[in-house]
Amino acid sequence: MSKSTELLEVAKAHLYGNYNPAAFVALRGQGCELFDVDGRRCLDLAAGVAVSVVGHAHPVLVRAIAEQAAKVIHVSNYYYNEPNVRLAEELCARTGYDRAFFCNSGAEANEAMLKLARRHFWSRGDKARQRIIAFHNAFHGRTLGALSMTGTPKYREGYGELGAVTHVNYGDLEAVKSVMGPDVAAIIVELVQGEGGVFVAPPGFIVGLRKACDEHGSLLLVDEVQTGVGRVGRFLGQDGCGARGDVIALAKGLAGGVPIGAMLTTEALANALPPGTHGATFGGSPLACAASLAVLRILDDEKLIDGAREKGVMLQTMLDKIVAEFPRVCESARGDGLLRGIVLRPNHIARDLLPRMLQLGVMLTAAGERVVRFSPPLVVTKAQLEEGVAVVREVLSEIAAKPTTSAAATV
Repeated sequence: MSKSTELLEVAKAHLYGNYNPAAFVALRGQGCELFDVDGRRCLDLAAGVAVSVVGHAHPVLVRAIAEQAAKVIHVSNYYYNEPNVRLAEELCARTGYDRAFFCNSGAEANEAMLKLARRHFWSRGDKARQRIIAFHNAFHGRTLGALSMTGTPKYREGYGELGAVTHVNYGDLEAVKSVMGPDVAAIIVELVQGEGGVFVAPPGFIVGLRKACDEHGSLLLVDEVQTGVGRVGRFLGQDGCGARGDVIALAKGLAGGVPIGAMLTTEALANALPPGTHGATFGGSPLACAASLAVLRILDDEKLIDGAREKGVMLQTMLDKIVAEFPRVCESARGDGLLRGIVLRPNHIARDLLPRMLQLGVMLTAAGERVVRFSPPLVVTKAQLEEGVAVVREVLSEIAAKPTTSAAATV
């Protein structure tokens, strides 16, 4: 019995069954490569769902974590710690925001934005402003508050009434305007709907949302959990789009794999959540903040944000060629920076293709029902992108060669 087989049997016996992971038991990584407990190598073009932005075992990040762990790992928010303060200063300097709240994940950062929006108006005496406008296909996390704003019904199924949230079509400004009113506390939006299917905000959409919020006295909340920290070739996805949120949420790549989330706000909202109204036991830990500071240094030193933009263009060209090569299977390719996907034709399910790709040595993820998503570490090379795309081409060629239109039947 191999070590993988042994561990998979233990996992099936004792891990809770809410996930359906692939049969790959990771042991170690290096850059964009992962190796399992039996020594098998896979090219990681998923980066733990856009998390491992500087790859695996980056020596600068490893050293920062080890050095901080040797000093102090946790002190709670009853006290300050230096990495926490330095990270707040650094993020505000990079983004132009004024205040930082730290938590542990994207869902928590979005929860914080939701609580801030509703309590901001409550504290001003405008207690009727509780409703949030969100978008179909959006994904903001799996806690109940974040789930209420998530625009995919299957994620909300079975959890009862989740709060005053109105969902409209992504990119449709007229639909947004039609549901605005004096009870709207905020609009929450992603610059790219990553989980929903790698939908990029159409030109002028974020500017239009900003204008609608200003006209109605509402807040604009921008979920940058997947698009932030250089993923789309800008530090923030909203950079250069002509509008900014009042509040943004960051997570995923912020500490390169160490759990962290952040909510950044303008000074005008600095008192919306006074002491005692919100918190996170592990939020802003010295370890996570030291890791995040190291990630920011690596992004700068290795020019990874510029690289994400340039390599993203290369990747789009590669994906466009695949779409043209297999028109019966592929519909289009879309995305921004190093967050991109191939859209499959109806009746082809992206998740069904992933096991075969893994068998051929490449890790990718699905977004929505029909999108094979690329979200590689920002340290990925052109050669590694070509390797990954070659595997995708092989899998799609196998599908195209079969008479059936069902992707599920091919793997």
